[in-house]
Amino acid sequence: MKKVQQGFTLIELMIVVAIIGILAAVAIPSYQNYTKKAKFTEVVAAVAPLRQAIDECVQSQGLGAGAVTGCTAGSNGVPATMPAATGYVASIALTGATGVITATATTALDATQPTYILTPTVDANGAVQWASSGTCKTTGICK
Repeated sequence: MKKVQQGFTLIELMIVVAIIGILAAVAIPSYQNYTKKAKFTEVVAAVAPLRQAIDECVQSQGLGAGAVTGCTAGSNGVPATMPAATGYVASIALTGATGVITATATTALDATQPTYILTPTVDANGAVQWASSGTCKTTGICK
């Protein structure tokens, strides 16, 4: 007489549980980092109007190659007040006349409040090139 198997053995169930555990151990940190990056795009998007204003300031002044000058808040098309803090954006600041933009995220995004710093320079063709830096680069949540 042939015996028919009536379910899974204990070892088979333990193997399945181990595989699911390994997958979860890899997937959860990746998912958390992905959601942090997605939330930080709000900070990056918040500086876009100010970035455009600096571009227009450079073009209206006809600045040559090198560092940006004369783009202070309230002059040459640059808004006098910075955008208000909303969502994951804690603050946005413009440094002096050099056009350097610093955006800081809220603690709701990350307890360390990552910063996003954009530094403009004018190339030989008169176009503004933006270099990004800040703590968001070291944590890997921005490009």
